[in-house]
Amino acid sequence: MKMIVGLGNIGSRYAGTRHNTGFMVVEQLARDYHMGAFTHDKSESVSVASFIDGEKVMLVKPTTYMNDSGRAVKPLVDYFDLDLKDLVIVNDDLDMPVGKMRLKTHGASGGHNGLKSIISALGTKNFNRIKLGIDHPQHGTVVSHVLGRFTKEEQEKMDMTIAQAEYALLDWIRGDDFAELMNNYN
Repeated sequence: MKMIVGLGNIGSRYAGTRHNTGFMVVEQLARDYHMGAFTHDKSESVSVASFIDGEKVMLVKPTTYMNDSGRAVKPLVDYFDLDLKDLVIVNDDLDMPVGKMRLKTHGASGGHNGLKSIISALGTKNFNRIKLGIDHPQHGTVVSHVLGRFTKEEQEKMDMTIAQAEYALLDWIRGDDFAELMNNYN
């Protein structure tokens, strides 16, 4: 089984915000593959599971809010006895411009509180991730920026980046090595 966890903040207040790009990716994948509605699962999250090209895939959205994402991810990894090579975390990244995507197989949190929480809960920095750029704020605070919405032009770029992330995830689901995908997509 492959598990894809999109990071974000639960609730309509946060829908479509920059910090919810991880949610946007898993929601798009669920729509495109007619996986149905996300429902509460065995953890502090909502999920949906189905088969894509013969591989069982579980899409997860933590309901813990961003800073406690590890509280949702760790119990699922344990319950399904998931090898971390079969896990991908999808998150936003302030250090990249809107429209940029980067795949990584390991690394520090880069200041991202959701990743910090997951690294702490799993006890390792060695798990796959897809990072989508949301850019640094030009005005105001980081908090207001990440909880803000994209401009029309930025949303067009983000829509293309979400599609690119979906293609990368589909290649991974179909058996491509994540490290090799880094060469193709970074």
